[in-house]
Amino acid sequence: MSNSSSGSCAILGASGHGKVIAEIAELNGFTEIHFYDDRWPELARIEHWPVYGNSDILIKRIHDYTNIVVAIGDNATRLKKYRLLFEHGACCLPLVHPSAVVSNYAQLGDGTVVMAGAVVNSFSYIGKGCIINTVASVDHDCMIADGVHISPGAHLAGAVQVAECCWIGIGSQIKQLIRIGSNSIVAAGATVINDVLNNQTVIGIPAKPINRKEL
Repeated sequence: MSNSSSGSCAILGASGHGKVIAEIAELNGFTEIHFYDDRWPELARIEHWPVYGNSDILIKRIHDYTNIVVAIGDNATRLKKYRLLFEHGACCLPLVHPSAVVSNYAQLGDGTVVMAGAVVNSFSYIGKGCIINTVASVDHDCMIADGVHISPGAHLAGAVQVAECCWIGIGSQIKQLIRIGSNSIVAAGATVINDVLNNQTVIGIPAKPINRKEL
């Protein structure tokens, strides 16, 4: 599944993550990439791309763009920015790297980005403003809420449910039918075999809760 387009794509967040999104946009046929960042005008350029302004300026130009993507790693901040853009009528289409595999029976929410080599299998639902990062996999019938980040190399088995603004760490694994509560963190390399509560951080094999202050 891809969403080849043409025209201009605005990226809010001149970051390393933003650079990856810029390349995906180019691979999808966008001929102009315009960065915006709230550190502007101090931040005027990222690599060869100029930064055209901050969030307020982007909102004023919101209808100039075929697509707008928020490239901010923090889940809550990214989702907040998307909701502001949606309120102003922004077009925030899903963006899928050509090497990713997304089932025709899967659904991707507005503003979600699927990175290189990732897989989203049949009848999974990915919410708005999510990141399915490099070579991550989401198996059949998963339900991923808005603002979730599935980190590189993380793997979700079938029918996993992940609530809003969760961070699923790099190289982690989640057993089938598991529920991950909102604003929770699955640490890098963890193996989750039990449900995770809201606002909980789990770490290890098998994953167990830990006080975030201990990290």
